[in-house]
Amino acid sequence: MPNITLKGKVIITGEIEAVTGLHIGGAAAGLDIGGIDNPIIRHPVTREPYIPGSSLRGKMRSLLDRHFGNDVNKFIQRREPVVRVHECETEDAYATCAVCQIFGVTPGDQRRQWTQLKPTRLLVRDVMLAKGHEATERLRRAKTDLPFTEVKWEAVIDRITSAAVPRQNERVPAGAVFAPLELVYSLYDLNGTGCQADIDWLQHVFKAMELLEDDYVGGYGSRGAGKIAFTNVTVTFKSHDYYQGTGTVLMLDQNRKIGELQPSRYAQSIQQAVGGTQ
Repeated sequence: MPNITLKGKVIITGEIEAVTGLHIGGAAAGLDIGGIDNPIIRHPVTREPYIPGSSLRGKMRSLLDRHFGNDVNKFIQRREPVVRVHECETEDAYATCAVCQIFGVTPGDQRRQWTQLKPTRLLVRDVMLAKGHEATERLRRAKTDLPFTEVKWEAVIDRITSAAVPRQNERVPAGAVFAPLELVYSLYDLNGTGCQADIDWLQHVFKAMELLEDDYVGGYGSRGAGKIAFTNVTVTFKSHDYYQGTGTVLMLDQNRKIGELQPSRYAQSIQQAVGGTQ
């Protein structure tokens, strides 16, 4: 009988600062009189902008796939716009693919029985506008075009006549801070094989965060939007013993920027913490 045992969780917390205007699209407001062309996503209750965990997680996976040169072999949507992603097709390929190990594979059908007992390691929570933060209060007081956001006008120019077709994009202004950021990375022992591979692959989570800082999240990144910075990043580890009530939270790093973190140093500390339950 297959067996899976949780060996512990690495918890990464911090803040996200919008270095440039941030546009993560929401439902179109085309039916509203005076509605903006391209609105952002907002919390349904507070109406404040937020960053969906799916947006962060998806972009981190995409950037890691490019970093490792993984095949784009799975169609998510075949009609325009075509959407393709990478996902391992065989168990042998999966065994050495850090991206599919970290972010998971879809449950298998009769042709993909090997995907059973292949858990997702990383979860990424939604990140709200930081409550009580000076940046949020400044944004609340600002006379922005819409609550908490600006309207950026862009135009497509006809190359012959120079006729312009304007459009409006809603953005969260630069300087906004979203918190708390929370990423949870689980370590598993599958069928008694230990969790050393999960410990080794943890470094790729931080690599994905650094790649994201040097890329963008949301839309219009090639036109200046979506640059973010992870700040005040803290990394802790809760072992199996901690959840049994006999261990303590292990502090691995505290209040750092991404470039200041030392993921290679965490491996030894985590190995020592799980040593008794490997």
